[in-house]
Amino acid sequence: MATTRTLLWSEDEELIRRSARDLVQARMPISHFRALRDAGSAIGMSREVWREMAGLGFAGALIPERWGGAGLGLVACAIVLEECGRTLAPTATLATAVLAATALVEGGADATRDAELPRIASGESVLGFAHDEGLHHARDGVSTRAAAGADGFTLHGEKSFVLDGTAADAFLVSARTDAGRIDLFLVPRTSRGLRITPLALVDHRSAARLALEGVRVAKGAVLSRKDGALLPRLCDRGAALLAAEMLGSTEEVFARTLAWLKERRQFGVPIGSFQALRHRAAAMSCEIELTRSIVLAAVRALEADATDAPALASAAKARATDTFLLVAAEGIQMHGGLGVTDEVDIGLFYKRAWTSRGIFGDAAFHRDRFARLGGY
Repeated sequence: MATTRTLLWSEDEELIRRSARDLVQARMPISHFRALRDAGSAIGMSREVWREMAGLGFAGALIPERWGGAGLGLVACAIVLEECGRTLAPTATLATAVLAATALVEGGADATRDAELPRIASGESVLGFAHDEGLHHARDGVSTRAAAGADGFTLHGEKSFVLDGTAADAFLVSARTDAGRIDLFLVPRTSRGLRITPLALVDHRSAARLALEGVRVAKGAVLSRKDGALLPRLCDRGAALLAAEMLGSTEEVFARTLAWLKERRQFGVPIGSFQALRHRAAAMSCEIELTRSIVLAAVRALEADATDAPALASAAKARATDTFLLVAAEGIQMHGGLGVTDEVDIGLFYKRAWTSRGIFGDAAFHRDRFARLGGY
């Protein structure tokens, strides 16, 4: 029951949207998410469907053609994630196609890129993003250590929330080096000393905890930029692109709620004819349009490397979080008692809203960051 309003403006972006929507609606409807959940899937996603997405160029959207990628750009990733959000589609788009691809392209050694990027672009490899160590997102809150040795690094530490942690073949792990800077390290799932504990999240998103006890990686495993900006760039992209996914979910909840207001009858008339409910629906529509505008602005700014991109990324995540929570809660209330049952999909979106709110920082974190970036 997806709406027709999208993030897209150009003809090429419209074609990407149609391809993404067709695939998501055909292969990953909400029934697909429910089937994985009910079966207790160990990885929380379908590798077969992920390879199909890769076949359309979505896994390699940020990877140049020389490594088998499609080079579609960041806006294309936002489009795909928005469509995935409409059905709660479990994919590796955010952690792998956006974060891992960005880290490898911008910070990887030539040999590492040659080995890893083609596997990502083909859908063969899924990577998890391991940064946060506490209950809340913190850009600089890294106590995991990377001790340099003659032939590489030894990692010690823990990660509390790892996106796609149960499905990942390898992990991007943030760690503080002997020099005090924070770099990323590519850690294979089979590494000795790595312990992976699946997380039981309320929305059944794939995540895990990591414990690194003397994990050794080669020198080529370090992903870094000279300006030290790789991790902040990843966090900004993660926040803005997650906001795009949340926008898609929000619009789907709103569309389903409007349909219910037209269908459900009380006192012989549709409940959507009640003035109070119409006002609340109008308020939700305004909030969604505001969210759409800031998400689009943030993604465009990040793709262009604009100076205000970090502030816009924070604004987008804060607004998307507030709007998703509002619309999901209103959707449940307007559905009445049915809204809290598992048989009705609205509740699944509400759970996703509460889980997504804290990933890459909640609304309070990003409002504070937006103010600080503005000099307040």
